[in-house]
Amino acid sequence: MDALYTAVATATHGREGRTVSSDGKIDLGLAMPVELGGNGQGTNPEQLFAAGYAACFGSALGLVGRQAKVDLSDAAVTAEVGIGKQGEGFGLKVALRVELPESVDEATGRKLVEQAHQVCPYSNATRGNIEVDLVIE
Repeated sequence: MDALYTAVATATHGREGRTVSSDGKIDLGLAMPVELGGNGQGTNPEQLFAAGYAACFGSALGLVGRQAKVDLSDAAVTAEVGIGKQGEGFGLKVALRVELPESVDEATGRKLVEQAHQVCPYSNATRGNIEVDLVIE
C-alpha cells in the first residue's frame, strides 16, 4: 500500500504521560481511567481510538451512501471501545452504534453499514483481531 497520508504522534510515559502530534494539533495529557485504577484526569488511548474509529466509520458510511445515492449526512456513529484482560495481556472490543436518518429503511441501512465496515480502514485493521459489533439504532 502506498500511503496517501501519514499521521505521526509521540507518547511519553505511557498511559500516565502526554501525547503530541507532529503538527501540534493534538497535545493531550494522558491518565488511566478510574475503572483501571487511575485518577481519570486525562484522556486515554481507548478514548482516542474510539474518536478516530467513529469519525473514520462515519466517513466510510458517507462514501457508500453517496455511491448508493442515499443521503446519510445526518447519520451519527458512536464507537464504544472496551479494554479487558485477554490471556496474559489485554485486549480490546468495539461496538459501533450507528444512528441513521429516519428516511433510511432498515434493510438499506443494514446493507450500507455492512458496506462501510468493508471500506473503513479502522474496520479493515481490526478485522480478525478485535471483536467489532455493528449496532444500528
